[in-house]
Amino acid sequence: MNVDVTALPGIGVRKDFEVRSGRRIGVVDHRDGAIDLIVYKADDPDACASQIQLTADEAAVLANLLGAPQLVAQLREDHRDLPGITTRQLPIVAESRYAGRTLGETQMRTKTKASIVAVMRAGQLHPSPGPDFTFAEDDLLVVVGTPDGLDAAAKILNHG
Repeated sequence: MNVDVTALPGIGVRKDFEVRSGRRIGVVDHRDGAIDLIVYKADDPDACASQIQLTADEAAVLANLLGAPQLVAQLREDHRDLPGITTRQLPIVAESRYAGRTLGETQMRTKTKASIVAVMRAGQLHPSPGPDFTFAEDDLLVVVGTPDGLDAAAKILNHG
C-alpha cells in the first residue's frame, strides 16, 4: 500500500492513502504538535470532507485501536497450528498496581506461563519487552499463552 507524504510548508506534513473503497484518508502532523485525522470527499480526492483535530493522547488511543488488533490477528494466524495456544490483548488500567512498575515485577511468565510478546503504547509498538520494561497506564499488552494462563495474567494485571 502506498502512503503519499506531502510537505505542507509552514504547517507540517500530510500522510494519506487510498482505501479499498477508493476513498482517501490521512493524517496531518502539524509543526506545533497538533494532529488532524482527515477524510477526503468521495468524488474529489483533493478536497477534504471531514477533519478531526486529535490531541496526542487521542491519536495514541486511535493508533492502539488500529494497531493492536492487527498484531493480535497476525499472532493468532502464526499460532493457528498450535492447539491450546492463543493471543489476547490485556490493558494496563489506571487501577492496576503495575502501572509504573516493570514487567519483571509481575512475575508473569513464572506465575502464568503466559508471555508478554509486545506492548502498544501511544501508537508505538514495543516488541519483546524485557524484564526492565516499565508499564504505563493505557499500555496494551499482547500476551500469548494457554486460555488458563491468559486468564491468570489478566487477574495479575487487574488485581495484583
